Amino acid sequence: MRTLDGRYQLEQRIGVGGMSEVWRAHDQVLDRPVAVKLILPGPHDQDSPVERIRTEARSAARLVHPNVASVHDFGTSSTLPGRPVPYIVMELAEGETLAAHLRAGPLDWRISVRVCAEVAAALAAAHAEGIVHRDVKPANVMLTPAGVKVLDFGIAVPTGTPDPLPDGIVVGTPAYLAPEQLDGEPATPAADMYALGVLLYYSLTARLPYHAVTARELLGVRRRQPPERLPAIEGLPPEVADLCHSCLADEPERRPTSLMAALLLAEAVDARVYVPMTIPTARRPAPPSAWTEQAATEVTEAVAVFDEQR
Repeated sequence: MRTLDGRYQLEQRIGVGGMSEVWRAHDQVLDRPVAVKLILPGPHDQDSPVERIRTEARSAARLVHPNVASVHDFGTSSTLPGRPVPYIVMELAEGETLAAHLRAGPLDWRISVRVCAEVAAALAAAHAEGIVHRDVKPANVMLTPAGVKVLDFGIAVPTGTPDPLPDGIVVGTPAYLAPEQLDGEPATPAADMYALGVLLYYSLTARLPYHAVTARELLGVRRRQPPERLPAIEGLPPEVADLCHSCLADEPERRPTSLMAALLLAEAVDARVYVPMTIPTARRPAPPSAWTEQAATEVTEAVAVFDEQR
């Protein structure tokens, strides 16, 4: 078994992505299990962008929230002479991913809404710190005995940061990317909200709001047709269906904020979520005109309900 920096002993590979792999590991200093994400070298023998990943990991390490898998450490290792391989050490969330649960079909609407309420709460905490996840999807949502854990905040970025990638390449999973991300625009909190809308739709129906078989078909459909509305689901509150549709709006300014989504979804299933009730002035965006009055009313009402439940 390989040990990184004489501390993190890699035990079992538990996930593989396009440019990374995740290992279950043991922290020999603190004697605890952790998850280690290795960022693999890019194509054509390009080195991994160590400084960028270090900066992103540093931003994610600021997040302290019950629904966020925490970032513990950052380091580099060498698999080839002179080639540093960055790695990020994260909290090891024990459980099954939402993707694994959805293989058996859609979840009960109450479970779907509760899961998405906790995901939205995690995003609200990130957005309050000016951080965008960029890859919200079922595989990055872990269902644990203690609740939802949103994974992979280790490569999140400050809002509005352009991706330093070649033209035509975007970060994220195509089905969950907002229209502006497909056009190469920098990710913002509104992009995460589009992904949340797809996540909610998929959890309720076990299918995407688009009809496509291959990734190429999916991207073509995404550019030609709007997402489908949710089918009728017995018992689902209409405000949840409306929220899902609003999250899938083409225009970023028409999507609700993560704070609004977390409180509305939690209220629909009488659940508690932990959300930041204030956003630092320096990072507080001007509310889009289409949502200004409605947002103020809904957040005020939702906060009142939240306070009563505490």
